Amino acid sequence: MRTFPQSAVTSRAPGLAGAALVGVGMAVPEQVMTNAVIAERLGVDEQWIWRRTGTSERHVAAPGQRLDEFAATAALAALAQAGIDAADVDAVLVGTTSAEEMSPHAAPLVAADIGASSAAAIDIGAACTGFLSGLVMGAGMIESGRARTVLAIGADVLSRYLDRDDPHSAMLFGDGAGAAVLTAVDGGSRVGPAVLSSDGQRRQLIRLARDELLIRMDGPTVYRHAVRLMTEVTEQAVRRAGLTVADIDLFVYHQANSRIIHAVGQKLRLDPARVVDVVGSFANTSAASLPIALAAAERDGRLHDGDRVLLAAFGAGLVWGGVVVMWGQPVR
Repeated sequence: MRTFPQSAVTSRAPGLAGAALVGVGMAVPEQVMTNAVIAERLGVDEQWIWRRTGTSERHVAAPGQRLDEFAATAALAALAQAGIDAADVDAVLVGTTSAEEMSPHAAPLVAADIGASSAAAIDIGAACTGFLSGLVMGAGMIESGRARTVLAIGADVLSRYLDRDDPHSAMLFGDGAGAAVLTAVDGGSRVGPAVLSSDGQRRQLIRLARDELLIRMDGPTVYRHAVRLMTEVTEQAVRRAGLTVADIDLFVYHQANSRIIHAVGQKLRLDPARVVDVVGSFANTSAASLPIALAAAERDGRLHDGDRVLLAAFGAGLVWGGVVVMWGQPVR
């Protein structure tokens, strides 16, 4: 069975379980917006958008469609893949910046919609690292013995917070949700020691202010920080797992921008075939980005039981993080 080197596994009391990621799912709106629509409004060539972002199209929620509904659909898909009943879920953790109401939060609505009637339900506000933070928190709940099955969900509908006339951000975001199922397993944790960091001194670089409700960002500066920090956190997370970059089967980065993903890959000298990039079809779905990329990789046959997968994300705050997980059921 593949597992992390013993020195890399956080010590736990005897008899407590490890955590494994055993299912993923995603849900996106049917409505698709191409670059042509945005380019016409901005007065630019649609190829200019593609060159800057790597995006050709994105899914956009229609009026009346709710974030928690997309999250629930993704959660049910992940549970079906894992073969786990929603009634057995102990906690529903939803990373999001765009819940429909300030209160109630999205997580209890998702838990009710999927039939996880007795589950804890918690929203996580960590921008584009919301799913990653939920994954790490859920693994910790399982490893401590406080839960056996946790749903980690990332969901955002940020198209509603875009300035359609802003050439720096109007083309960047899409909508959707992704979910992952974590469950207790014997034989050591399959979610490695995580790196989660922040730098609130750079809060001005990406903002969604309550009074304006429009996303504002300093694109060039954000690009430089994203490349540097996701490169560094990759090396840190791999090292904490007792592995090397060469040991990783698949790299799944926050799908903010293909140029960022490519630059990180170049700095780490990664084989492009081992790096997931679905920005072209989904754009930046914020907290949903990592689980959507995971679900797309699984759909395309790029994930196999026992694969070591590096997950890393970066977002407003600034916040960023990384972790190595082993995909699927333990291989014996």
